Amino acid sequence: MLTPPAAAHALLFASGGPLPKKQLAKLLEIKESEVKLVLKALTDSLKNSGVVVVETDTEVELRTASEASVIVKKLRESELARDLGKASLETLAVIAYGTGTTRGEVDWVRGVNSSTSLRTLLIRGLIEGKEDPADKRRIRYSLTTEALAHLGITHIRELPRAEELNAAAKSIVDAEFAAATAAELVE
Repeated sequence: MLTPPAAAHALLFASGGPLPKKQLAKLLEIKESEVKLVLKALTDSLKNSGVVVVETDTEVELRTASEASVIVKKLRESELARDLGKASLETLAVIAYGTGTTRGEVDWVRGVNSSTSLRTLLIRGLIEGKEDPADKRRIRYSLTTEALAHLGITHIRELPRAEELNAAAKSIVDAEFAAATAAELVE
């Protein structure tokens, strides 16, 4: 019988893509709260193996370790590295440092319409869009495990200065929103 980390390894390998953590818990017949421990044990067992566990808050996936990128590149050229332009990379950065970023917020930060870049990132599977619970007319974008792997990180918290930049961005957006609201009240 397989241990839970070994069974998780087999499931993630067989899935060939991101697996929801809830589904992983169900398949392993463990509580959702235990998934974190299983993934930690799996991550530890994969050290120096050329494979890493990449996870978001809701999904987990097995990916090639960034240290293996040179040898994997010899096997196949990465279409993502070749095709992403400056605009798409800027958009990806805004979403990476945001917490559920809307198109309007991306446009505001970049100063231009970002719909084409968002579409490119969605097609490539680097971002995903989910309905904004506060306003069902808006979509909030976040990174996928594919994007984390593309960036060579295993978790969003590994982004340089993530907490500091998120706090600064939130305060700027909140101040701009308050100013816009106040201006509307005056009119």
